[in-house]
Amino acid sequence: MKLSKLVGDRFKERPANCLIDSHALMVRGGYIKNVANGIYSQFPPMKRISQKIEAIIRDEMDKLDGQEVLFPVALPASLWDESGRYESVGSELLRFSDRTGSKMVLGMTHEEASVQLIREYANSYAKYPFMIYQIQTKFRDEARPRAGLIRVREFTMKDAYSFHTSQEDLEQYYQKCYDAYNRIFARCGIPEVVVVASDSGMMGGSVSHEYMLLTAAGEDSIAICPECGYSANVEAAPNIIENENTRGVEELTEVDTPNVSTIEDLCEFLKVDPKNTAKAVVYQRNEDDSYVVAFIRGDLDINETKLTNAVGCDIHPGVIEDDSVLTAGFIGPVGINEKVTVLFDTSLKGIDFLVTGANKVDTHYTGFNVERDCPGVEYLDLAKITEGGICPCCGKPAITISRGIEVGNIFQLGTKYSKTMGLTYLDENGKEQNPIMGCYGIGVGRMAASICEVRHDDFGPIWPITIAPWQVHLCCLRSDDAECKAKADEIYEALQKKGIEVIYDDRKARPGAMFADADLLGVPVRVVVSPRNLAEDAVEISTRDKQIDKQKTPVGETIEEVERIIKKLTDDIYSQVK
Repeated sequence: MKLSKLVGDRFKERPANCLIDSHALMVRGGYIKNVANGIYSQFPPMKRISQKIEAIIRDEMDKLDGQEVLFPVALPASLWDESGRYESVGSELLRFSDRTGSKMVLGMTHEEASVQLIREYANSYAKYPFMIYQIQTKFRDEARPRAGLIRVREFTMKDAYSFHTSQEDLEQYYQKCYDAYNRIFARCGIPEVVVVASDSGMMGGSVSHEYMLLTAAGEDSIAICPECGYSANVEAAPNIIENENTRGVEELTEVDTPNVSTIEDLCEFLKVDPKNTAKAVVYQRNEDDSYVVAFIRGDLDINETKLTNAVGCDIHPGVIEDDSVLTAGFIGPVGINEKVTVLFDTSLKGIDFLVTGANKVDTHYTGFNVERDCPGVEYLDLAKITEGGICPCCGKPAITISRGIEVGNIFQLGTKYSKTMGLTYLDENGKEQNPIMGCYGIGVGRMAASICEVRHDDFGPIWPITIAPWQVHLCCLRSDDAECKAKADEIYEALQKKGIEVIYDDRKARPGAMFADADLLGVPVRVVVSPRNLAEDAVEISTRDKQIDKQKTPVGETIEEVERIIKKLTDDIYSQVK
């Protein structure tokens, strides 16, 4: 490919609306162009990167005996009605009606479509197990698209669905997919991806894992124990509390607390530690706006995912009106309105003395004791795990919190979809059974953007050789010099004949502009042809990662040296594949 013909511009200035480096570099480098909020077109470099990522994914899925299929983007709402998700999934699911008035959705995931595809085929135990997968466009009406391709509304994703006749068989296959995902990320140049336990969310199922690329630009928080290697998304990580009673049991006493409506002000006013307060966190059910109040130790925060799972439906932060059944700033469990759903976090268990709201303006209780004043309470784990928290695996107070980008996920779905959608087979005894499912997803564009986020410098991306848009960037510094142009053309033709992917900068441009564009394209190997080097019968070779910097190579050895470097870069990546 000649750079003079490459569609897309590259420019120096950082776009004002790009908050993270990968987004800025992919816009500046001519990879993507915004079409609408969270929707992008891809220029040729990005499309080539995507194709290489997809090829690696296909290879690993095919090695697992996966069979590639293709589901529609637009699906009848009736399929989602069958699974129950048409109503249960929120506004992220884009719903519309076609010209006949039939309800439709744009697929954000394809569990329903996978069941519908094989429902008639998979009617006998003899046809199991099997896995089908697709690489397809999806649409999720994301409320807050951000960070370029990392959080979008329209995206390309590989999603796979496996079907089994026993939990044991699913678990064995799940482990194979678990390992295959590690190979995929290593082959794409990010072997440092960590696997964390996660919450299954709307997907359902009892076991799920996320593959996280740790970076400060990540949206997810990851709890990691350096002592034993435990890792989990903070949404799923248990928060283990060992309370110490620093104050003895006292009578429940009503005290005046004028204009004291926050935990910070309360602790200052009454001279108590936040650990001796029971904080009320208010939510409302999406379905009917009824209140849910979670009581938690004052120094901790509610984990909204855990709370949603405990309530059993979608919720949103509560709004307390003047005529509400709740008294804003002074909410407590004693005497709270019976219409309110009340939950207690495990962080309150075993504390003899607590301060909490009295459900009256400017009034709190001291001496609150959960076991005495609210007998029969069931404690739930509703809090976020914290830095320095107790590890659920080894029990040491060693938890650290890191940021990460989710680049893949896998789920043991169980029979959630096969039961609701009537997928059955006859077992060896002729008895009707529901197959057990697994689900495995990777976002292609998100992975590319994530790799850019952790593989770049101040000048542009540093693409791993296995997914780079081209393997070699050839620069002719003086295309107006006949000898220089002829030699660069000759090298270009020779590289192509060898099957080496090359982008050839044949423009009449200043060297600084050429090198700036080369940095933005991030191609692993750079070959520079110039009159000065040719005077020494040499070309200049370097690598984008600076392992090789301005190496002089005889012109006659150029192709062989490029092949050697490409092989070394590739071998370096595959040495990390296990």
